[in-house]
Amino acid sequence: MVVGIVGLGLIGGSMAKAYKKNAGISVYGADRDESVLNAAMEWGAVNQKLTKENLKDCDLLLLALYPKAAAEYLKENAPFIDKHTLVCDLCGIKRTICQIGFSLAKQYGFSFVGCHPMAGTQFSGFENARASLFEGASLVVVMEDETNKALLHRLKEAFAPANFGTFTLSDAFTHDRMIAYTSQLAHVVSNAYVKSPTAVSHKGFSAGSYKDLTRVAWLNEEMWTELFLENRDCLITEIEQIVRSLNEYKDALKENDPVRLKKLLKDGKEAKEAADGLCKN
Repeated sequence: MVVGIVGLGLIGGSMAKAYKKNAGISVYGADRDESVLNAAMEWGAVNQKLTKENLKDCDLLLLALYPKAAAEYLKENAPFIDKHTLVCDLCGIKRTICQIGFSLAKQYGFSFVGCHPMAGTQFSGFENARASLFEGASLVVVMEDETNKALLHRLKEAFAPANFGTFTLSDAFTHDRMIAYTSQLAHVVSNAYVKSPTAVSHKGFSAGSYKDLTRVAWLNEEMWTELFLENRDCLITEIEQIVRSLNEYKDALKENDPVRLKKLLKDGKEAKEAADGLCKN
C-alpha cells in the first residue's frame, strides 16, 4: 500500500507518522515548504516526495490542507490520479470541498470521500505531529452515497493504521452546522474571552476553569480565518444564539434577580446533562 499525503502539518504529519509507525506503509509526501518535507523525510515519516509522476501509484491520497488549497490541488492534479486511488480530504469544513471532490471523482473515475478527524491540539506544524494523535478519536465521513458499504469498508481499512475509535457518517451541511457549534464557536468564545483587560492579571487567581476556557484561544489565525469565513452562515447562527443567552444572564444580574439567575444556571446544568447523556431517570 502506498499513501500520498499533501500537507505535512499537525494533521498530515501525524497521519504520516501513524502509517509509518503502526503499519510500515510507504508514504509519499508533499508540502509547500520544502524544509518541512525534508524534516519529514529525515524523521522517517515520508519515504519520498509526492509528484505528478508518482501520484498514480497511491492507493490512498490524503489532502491535509486548508479548504481552498485542497480544492485547488484537487482541480490541478485530478487528471494524474489513478482510478484505483481513494482520495480523502481532511479539511475542517466540508460543503465546498465535497462538492468539488465528488464532481472530479465522477469525471476522472477515482473515489472521493470527505473526512474530518476529530483530533488536534492548539499547536500546529510537523514538529508537533505525533503518531498517536487519532487514537480513539472520531473520523467524520461524508460520502456521496451513504449506502455504498463497500466504499465505507475500504475507507475503514485504509484508515486502520491511524487507530480511529469511531467513524461518524454525515452529510456535508450537517457536518458544517455541527462543527460551527462543537469547534468553531468554542474557538471564537475562547479567543474573545482572553481579550478582557482582566486577563493580564490572572496569575494567582486562575485554575482549571481559566485553563479549560482559554486553551484554544492560542490558535492559527490564518487557518481559522479561512474556516470561519467558509462556514460563516452556520457560525453566525451559533454566535447569535450564545449572545442571546449571555444577555439573559446579564439582564438577571442587572435586575438583581436571584430567581431568574438560579433558573438560568439550573437550565444550563440540565442542558449539559442532556447533551452528554447524563440525565437521571
